[in-house]
Amino acid sequence: MGILSNRVNVCQFSVVGDFPATDLFTWVAERLGKNGFTPIDQGAAELSVGWVQMNDHRASDFSVPAAFWRDHYLALTLRHDRRHVPAALLRAQQQQAEDDYLAANPGLSRVPKQKREELLETVRGALLARTLPVPAVYDAVWDTRSNLLTLAVLGTKAVELFDNHFKKTFEGVRLVAIHPYARATRVADSQLVPALQQANQATTEAVLDLVKSNQWLGWDFLLWVMYRTMHETSEYRVNQPGPAVAGESFVAYLNDRMVLCAAGENGVQKITASGHQDQFSEVRTALQSGKQITEATLHLEKGDDLWKLTLKGELFHFASFKSPQVKEERGATVDERSEKEALFFERMYLLEVGQQLFDSLYASFLQVRLGKGWEVELRTINEWLAES
Repeated sequence: MGILSNRVNVCQFSVVGDFPATDLFTWVAERLGKNGFTPIDQGAAELSVGWVQMNDHRASDFSVPAAFWRDHYLALTLRHDRRHVPAALLRAQQQQAEDDYLAANPGLSRVPKQKREELLETVRGALLARTLPVPAVYDAVWDTRSNLLTLAVLGTKAVELFDNHFKKTFEGVRLVAIHPYARATRVADSQLVPALQQANQATTEAVLDLVKSNQWLGWDFLLWVMYRTMHETSEYRVNQPGPAVAGESFVAYLNDRMVLCAAGENGVQKITASGHQDQFSEVRTALQSGKQITEATLHLEKGDDLWKLTLKGELFHFASFKSPQVKEERGATVDERSEKEALFFERMYLLEVGQQLFDSLYASFLQVRLGKGWEVELRTINEWLAES
């Protein structure tokens, strides 16, 4: 799912480091060009990774602004082509090559180790040459105003690949994941910062420590939203910067699917509650047994527009992030390049509104969670959970 799709997986990073004193376009164009994608479909190379244009995955020329520059956005697409030889096929071909070698050398009862390694490389190279590479592309948008990078993939290996190639390309610059604690530092009211810092259970500034030690943020947030879904109007106000007007009302609620987990003697115990949630009875029973909500489907509505996403509570990744639909105009009279640029800006607008609504909801939660009223709120929630 590319970032221009109406449904997309999303994780976000802060872009930090030493930026060039020279013109940003010149620097980025040069770095992208030096680390552009090289096709391997006509050779036998196993792997190729590099940048391509978002609108044309065959093009790796970044000499003109239209290739990647969109006002204050940088549109980046990483292409990853890999050839893969099935292990069973490799073993069969290797065995055949060894049998042929022994047949040609009747004085040997087994193939020498060095020769076996040579045969393996020969067989593997021959099979790779006959195998087409499988392409994968990962879209990202770098907002140069906020230095926020939005990546349209969630797989651990894909994220690691993108992160490594980004650091290799833009020397001196790196990506820092925006996890629940990091997002809290971005959206919390300045008066709440001391309370947030005091509540931080991590002992270091390492990202892994900040994530693992502060899982309570995701757990309490999803619990709070679930309770308010049942007992409040679920109406909130925009309180974070972005395209939507400050003070505008929107609705946020959980429904459709929730995942709850708890660590047990036999490992992690997990249950999934699917379908329309009326009284959250199954979820409430699981919460009473000590499980925590770790994942849930969140709906955000503003006017007639609906955003829907599966929130991964540990990292605050947005899976299947669905925005209001954008349709691309097609026809003989439509300029394709202009239409794609218009589509890009409309998609970014909708993505940013959805993220703004989520941040406003999260900030509203932090106002309660880090304020003086949390003990009362939590006691009320626990009393509700205890009801038969």
